[in-house]
Amino acid sequence: MDGLVALDRPLVIAHAGGDQDYPHSTMYAYTQSALAGSDILELDVMLTGDDVLIVQHDDTVDRTTEASGPVNELTLAEIQALDNAHWFVAGFWGDQSRPPEEYVFRGVRTGAIEAPDGFEADDFRVATFREVAERFPHHVLDVEIKLQRNADGEEDPATGIAAAEVLAAEIAALSREESVIVACFNDEVLEVFSELAPTVATTPGEATLVGWFLEGKALDPQQRVIQLPFTYAGIDVVTPDTVARVHDEGLEVWVWLSGTDVVETREFYASLFALGVDGVIAGRPAEAAAALAETAG
Repeated sequence: MDGLVALDRPLVIAHAGGDQDYPHSTMYAYTQSALAGSDILELDVMLTGDDVLIVQHDDTVDRTTEASGPVNELTLAEIQALDNAHWFVAGFWGDQSRPPEEYVFRGVRTGAIEAPDGFEADDFRVATFREVAERFPHHVLDVEIKLQRNADGEEDPATGIAAAEVLAAEIAALSREESVIVACFNDEVLEVFSELAPTVATTPGEATLVGWFLEGKALDPQQRVIQLPFTYAGIDVVTPDTVARVHDEGLEVWVWLSGTDVVETREFYASLFALGVDGVIAGRPAEAAAALAETAG
């Protein structure tokens, strides 16, 4: 892990490109978060029906686009024709109950309204992993492999393993082994990925993290970063004691906030940096960068 990000300060990691301020996982979002000072870009990946690795959080297109349906039943062409900012309202990701005028980017993808200066319609579609990796060659990518559901509605590890295989091949083809860190809630998927790409950094899966946090089980010595939720099942996870424990074990702690009951403000980010965390996976990266600057000042 040494050398992945060589900075003498905490890291600002843009969650899905900064999903609280920009349309989730779009090129527009990643560009804006990079311009705002993000050190790392966080993204979720899964396979389309024609086995292309895309940047996508949900296993359906329902929450962000004007369409509906499982990702693995749609081709790349079908998915990229959609408006990935159709339901975007700042601070309300996926909220489809707002007044129509609040969806300020709706129609940019389709050409119904003009793109913001410096951007184009394609910046508001679903991107492929390769497109993001090539657009941002100097940013570290924090990549989470997502599982998709089977016919019974259960998450299927086989879908994660298939995505892990493609991800490992694309990282190698792009020579990004030293600038990617890979995460997945499923430990089996991570094990397969590590076998395929042993030099690429990973962070522990959910079962491993729970065993470490609650039972004191040892982690893989090759894993130098722990990505922890701020809270988990009602338990405060990121506390001074936890941060000290991570550092005592010679590891770094990055905090993710998605799905936790926190309001992401500059003041909240500042409180995390004050705890001594090494990185914050922020939905509002510009505010996180501002908090960091104020802390350093």
